[in-house]
Amino acid sequence: MRRLLFLAPVLLFSVGCGVVQSSEGEATDAAREAARKVGERLHGQRPRTAEEVGRTASGIDGVEVLRLTGTSTHDGDGVDVVVRTSGSAYNSWFDLEEVTVLRCFTVRASPKSEWRADPRDVDCPDGPPLAFAPPPEPPRLPAEELRAKLPRVPEGGQVDEAEVHRTLATLGLDPAILTEVKTEGGRIGVLLTVKGNHFDPQECLLARVSPGATEVWVPPRIQRMPGEGGCTVGNALNPAPPPH
Repeated sequence: MRRLLFLAPVLLFSVGCGVVQSSEGEATDAAREAARKVGERLHGQRPRTAEEVGRTASGIDGVEVLRLTGTSTHDGDGVDVVVRTSGSAYNSWFDLEEVTVLRCFTVRASPKSEWRADPRDVDCPDGPPLAFAPPPEPPRLPAEELRAKLPRVPEGGQVDEAEVHRTLATLGLDPAILTEVKTEGGRIGVLLTVKGNHFDPQECLLARVSPGATEVWVPPRIQRMPGEGGCTVGNALNPAPPPH
């Protein structure tokens, strides 16, 4: 009986040690979780080039992009991204101080990717992290210039669509800015917009010239989402009510 009592604490210590993970193992798990968050950020249905994917991933704190494979998210298997992340942990059973590791993982950006899919452990490629140029800035929509130059029609006057077209011609708009003008019910609606990606809010500027009032505005963000109709010349002529 005394022999069994002596063995009991030894067995308990052995079992306890069996479930305790080393600091390096915990740090590696932390690095893997950081890579999983990269996959979450890249998850989505919007088409993106490999450069766009790499730029997004490299913009995440603590993430280095070492390799890109594929041309775009919607071609073939999508874009595979090799990222290097770090993780830290401290376990007093094994170490005297905190352990930090660098690990590399592959995450995939594709419309077929699973949400929070486990990143695949890989060897870190040689060479420095990839560098990405900042995305091109969209052309500025000239709200103040448009507001200053659009004609003012007095109460009881007649709007002139040709005059509005001449005004737009004087603005020297960037070729990437699309314009649309429409007359309806004695009013003129104006739309200035740039091509969107059908996923993010559209950039647009609306104006309406009416007898007694000339207005220029940007619709609320929710109205500029794809399918909401905020960036249309119809919304310039008959504005939708603001969201609550």
